[in-house]
Amino acid sequence: MLEILTIPQILFALTAIILAYIVRGITGFGSALIAVPLLAFILPLTVIVPLIVLLDFIASASHGLRHWRAIRWPLILPLLPFTLTGVGSALYLLKSIDVSLLRQALGLFIIAYAFYSLFAPAPRAQHSRYWAIPAGGFGGLIGTLFGTGGPFYVIYLQLQGVDKAAFRATIASIFLIDGSLRLVGFTSAGFYPHDTLMLVLSALPIMLLALYSGGHIHTNLKVDTFRRAISLLLIGSGLGLLLV
Repeated sequence: MLEILTIPQILFALTAIILAYIVRGITGFGSALIAVPLLAFILPLTVIVPLIVLLDFIASASHGLRHWRAIRWPLILPLLPFTLTGVGSALYLLKSIDVSLLRQALGLFIIAYAFYSLFAPAPRAQHSRYWAIPAGGFGGLIGTLFGTGGPFYVIYLQLQGVDKAAFRATIASIFLIDGSLRLVGFTSAGFYPHDTLMLVLSALPIMLLALYSGGHIHTNLKVDTFRRAISLLLIGSGLGLLLV
């Protein structure tokens, strides 16, 4: 796969991965939201999504296992049956939907989430755990289709009023479990040929370095300013996917 990419395309891919995992190191999530739409300009989604799912799984394992005492398991368990259903549905769609249609759907989803992130008010009270039904279902479905199911899990934990330490540990554990389900599904469906595994090995050291750097960045940007900057980047990449 690497041999068909030009030097500018390889540099673009490296930049996308570095940016994505620096952001994940800072916030604890968001890598796929950035990496998948950017990489979709140069690679098919059927290659990108399994690639990012495996990298995210490794990133989640490195974070979640270090902070296991802070994990809120009672919030995770209700998600699992609905996440599994979403993963199974997405594997069927990946085999049957046209790639260009998938790319346009990804662009629309990215733009919609970016606008939600910009304008949605922060939840002010704890909400019902029945929110695990749409969060798990859409998290598994969208996560398997586009590698970007994280927003649904983030919103779910925000609705439960989880504190910062528990949020980071719990979201990493959700990603780890969700990633495990997707890895099993992708592997059984044949989405990890030799070329894709070579891409994973090539990207792994870059991802780990970017993740480590992000975790040690003490940014002076306010949280709202940082979120707006990421949202504007997502809007731009989403529009680009709709126009290519």
